[in-house]
Amino acid sequence: MTPFTLLAIAAGAFFVAHVLLLFTSFGKNGYNKSKYFWSHLTLWICGALAFTMALLFAGKGESDIIDVFNTPVKRWLIIVVVLVLSAVAHTVVKLLVMPRYQSR
Repeated sequence: MTPFTLLAIAAGAFFVAHVLLLFTSFGKNGYNKSKYFWSHLTLWICGALAFTMALLFAGKGESDIIDVFNTPVKRWLIIVVVLVLSAVAHTVVKLLVMPRYQSR
């Protein structure tokens, strides 16, 4: 297995973990702060892995998708998108989801 494949599998696994942790953070028993924190952390790790993949493999013909990130600005956009996605998700949870749990 190549390093590219390992990084891609790890990034995918962390993204799946992010989604699972995010959806299971809120349940019948209320809001689980620990799971919510870990959901954000796994998203950031996924973004860091995607950034690392772009840094190491962009422009080398390993993947057409990764080759798109062949400049430093495009690579840093990965980090920006992850941070914006995290901020948007946090805002949605804070404004739309949390009021439902606080009213119980």
